[in-house]
Amino acid sequence: MTLTTAWLEQTACNCLAIAGILLLPTSLMAQPTGTAQDFPAKPIRMVVGFTPGGTLPDTTARLIGPRIYEAWNQQVIVENRPGAGGVIAADIVAKANPDGYTLLSASSGHASIPAIHASLPYDTLKDFAGVTLTSRGAFLLVVAANSEIKSVKELIAQAKARPGKLNFGSAGTGSGTHFAVELFREIAKIEMVHVAYKGPAEAITDTIAGRVQFFMPPLGSAAGLVKDGKLLALAVGTSKRVPGYMDIPTLAESGVTGYEWDAWSGILAPAKTPRAVIDKLNREITRILSLTEVQQRLLASGVEAAPTTPAQFDKLIADQVALTSHLARTAGIKIN
Repeated sequence: MTLTTAWLEQTACNCLAIAGILLLPTSLMAQPTGTAQDFPAKPIRMVVGFTPGGTLPDTTARLIGPRIYEAWNQQVIVENRPGAGGVIAADIVAKANPDGYTLLSASSGHASIPAIHASLPYDTLKDFAGVTLTSRGAFLLVVAANSEIKSVKELIAQAKARPGKLNFGSAGTGSGTHFAVELFREIAKIEMVHVAYKGPAEAITDTIAGRVQFFMPPLGSAAGLVKDGKLLALAVGTSKRVPGYMDIPTLAESGVTGYEWDAWSGILAPAKTPRAVIDKLNREITRILSLTEVQQRLLASGVEAAPTTPAQFDKLIADQVALTSHLARTAGIKIN
């Protein structure tokens, strides 16, 4: 066989091979690398916008991380990037590669921040994809144990009898504890004076002392003081009574019809993260949240496991952005 003949035969074989490839089904030709089947192939970074310990996003991230490792043999690195009420951490995730390896463990404040900041380095609705809600916890409406106000109806009656004379504390302007009362104020149609503190501890101290008439902190921050008889809980802000605190009525049951406000945490990914990866993360985290030990740990922190579909979580955030924007406008709440 001459060199020319051999070359012609080899060229013919190559052409047939190429033709065979071209005849393959499109589904087989377009297989991307790094598919959900391969995910995760390296450690996952879960960014938290608050300091370690105590906050819902940090607590849930540290509960979920080790159990993902047990299931997938890939480490979950919890990275605390506190600052600006979670904005710094959210910005990191918004600008991360949308491959599922950088996630945000967010608080409900993530959906309130757009209402009080004139500009953010990201778009809350467009730059993130929901993975799942992870936990929900009640806010408590509390007064001093020796307060003359013993029910929500009495509180509303006093506020209407003395417009602008009662005051309430919050953990800061635009905080969840502030919006919780602004929603209460709007539905009940009452006027009160807002006293902003630097955090929940100071607000609780002044509520116990009677310097402010009431406060609405997360249940986990005040349950011990209610148990010790230093605070009186008039109602919870959730739509249903809270397990373990079934003697405390909801605000809706107390005459504030339609009231619902709670603290939550959830997992977000950058927008454009492949849907298959989002769904795989959702299934695994939902499984983890169904574990009895995880549910018990969350209950000990004053919250319940609350997994959702990605679509449900996206809607929750969109609804809360709309609600807090409305409340900020009507109450004149603005930071910058």
